[in-house]
Amino acid sequence: MVREKVTARDKIMEAAEALFAEKGYHDAAMDDIVRLTEVSKGGLYFHFPSKERLFFAVMDHLADRLVERVRKTVSQEPTALRRLEVALDTVLDSLGQKRPMAKLLLVQGYSMGNAFEKKRVELYSRFAVLIKENLDQAVTEGSIEDIDTEITSHIWLGAINEVVALWLYTGKPSPTKEARPVLKRLLLKSIMKKPTTQEGA
Repeated sequence: MVREKVTARDKIMEAAEALFAEKGYHDAAMDDIVRLTEVSKGGLYFHFPSKERLFFAVMDHLADRLVERVRKTVSQEPTALRRLEVALDTVLDSLGQKRPMAKLLLVQGYSMGNAFEKKRVELYSRFAVLIKENLDQAVTEGSIEDIDTEITSHIWLGAINEVVALWLYTGKPSPTKEARPVLKRLLLKSIMKKPTTQEGA
């Protein structure tokens, strides 16, 4: 089996991911990346002309990996409702087990101000599309209420974001333990069809 060559860009991305997760955007320095990777400063700026570009590249890379993992995990599930449940599990497991990833995607760029918020909205929109696709399919299958799936997908993301961010700042509740059953129960119950009652019953 031939191993892929590790490029200078790969080394920079790996070091940047660890450094940004540890220090946040503001306190991480490009000189630290140079020291960690032994890539020249010129080589670093050739690949990433600014610290902001590097940080956003790391965010994109992490989001790509998570979206790919979710799509792969849910692809074998037989129904849209089941895919939604598995997608929730996958996201919570991924963020709960990989704290650096969660910190980078959710909180470590706040010192950047509006630029970070704009990037975060862009990435969240990708996850919202993923949720919306399965909500739409669940509506088509008749397994959930006929709801506004776009708004619902963002509500789901907001709930996940708040729970994971609380855990990052306070250490609880764990996304993979205490939070998971509560989130799944509330989010899935909110879209299920209400039982119909017979007139006069």
